Amino acid sequence: MTFATSVPGAAGSPAPAATAVDIVIPVYNEERDLAASVRRLHAFLASELPYSARITIADNASTDGTWQLAEQLAAELPGVRPVHLAEKGRGRALKQVWLDSDATVLAYMDVDLSTDLAALLPLLAPLLSGHSDIAIGTRLTRNSHVVRGLKREFISRSYNLLLHGTLGVSFSDAQCGFKAITRRAAQRLLPLCEDNNWFFDTEMLVLAQRAGLRIHEVPVDWVDDPRSTVHIVSTATEDLRGIWRLGRGFASGRIALDGVRAELDRRRPGPEVPGVPRGLLGQILRFGLIGVASTLAYALLFWVLRGSMGAQAANLIALVITAVANTAANRAFTFGVRGRTGLLTDHAGGLLAFGVGLGLTSGSLVLLHTLHGGTPPQWAELVVLTVANATATLVRFLTLRLLMRGRATR
Repeated sequence: MTFATSVPGAAGSPAPAATAVDIVIPVYNEERDLAASVRRLHAFLASELPYSARITIADNASTDGTWQLAEQLAAELPGVRPVHLAEKGRGRALKQVWLDSDATVLAYMDVDLSTDLAALLPLLAPLLSGHSDIAIGTRLTRNSHVVRGLKREFISRSYNLLLHGTLGVSFSDAQCGFKAITRRAAQRLLPLCEDNNWFFDTEMLVLAQRAGLRIHEVPVDWVDDPRSTVHIVSTATEDLRGIWRLGRGFASGRIALDGVRAELDRRRPGPEVPGVPRGLLGQILRFGLIGVASTLAYALLFWVLRGSMGAQAANLIALVITAVANTAANRAFTFGVRGRTGLLTDHAGGLLAFGVGLGLTSGSLVLLHTLHGGTPPQWAELVVLTVANATATLVRFLTLRLLMRGRATR
């Protein structure tokens, strides 16, 4: 392979030669791991990748010696360039570097190189051949080999199940730090991505699927970095806010992707999930998927919040968040209702069902505490609340179906 040494957009420089792949490594205070990882990736590209490539180190306003080290690596290794950003944010870094790049395919990977580099060529090939628009590594298939703790495994699977239930996605792993996109798709899609942090990956994929772009998945071997600095609670909160924002945007029609679909010559994705019938049975199956995802999201939220507040407060906050997201998801995914018509009525009905759920769950908590004669263990609270929340889901289905029956398209 050859390394691309030109820097796109440099003043007074000749027009850069076409670059096949630009691999971005977003970093923040990574002076400990940066050099070893970049050298390892550089050596791999030189020996294994049959395309021209560039490695871009995107420094997210680091406060240690990361930026100076990035400049040293760029001076030492051909095809490595540093880019400094004045503000933090992985999504912000990827958007800026990808939109400024001249490469045909734009990729990124985490600096710890948790994903085996052997998956890089299978990730890039479908995009360079024109078969797909986006490619992602997935840790959640039978052909993936993953080494990580039970807690992170549970959170990852719960999050992706939540995405399937609330936003109707078909891809399996939104968060793996190993992705690529064609420059053509990126130029049209990335300006629509509002998140600048960790939810950026999910938002990009959801918008891509809604626009009918082809998403290719590659099973990866992945080893968790025990020194990861990702804060689980704040990231989970940010992700839930992002899911709610997207669901609300699709339901209200604020997020419109017809222009992207038309410009990229992709057909509109079918409204049905393969294997899920129309009519009442289809509604029940779709509602069930969303219900499972909502219940898991509720349980995860309650578990996280319970560590910093009382059981009743944690229950209330978890219920409010999941109730609003559940109504938006069922409106679009279960019943096929779009636009603003009846939006307030639908959410009012959802909140009414939420009130029933609150009564069931709060009452269950009071009963549990009374029978226990003190403070019961947290796992007992979680079990009782999960059962009560699942029961309230039935009330939600009947309420929403009655409200949307005249407008439902599925």
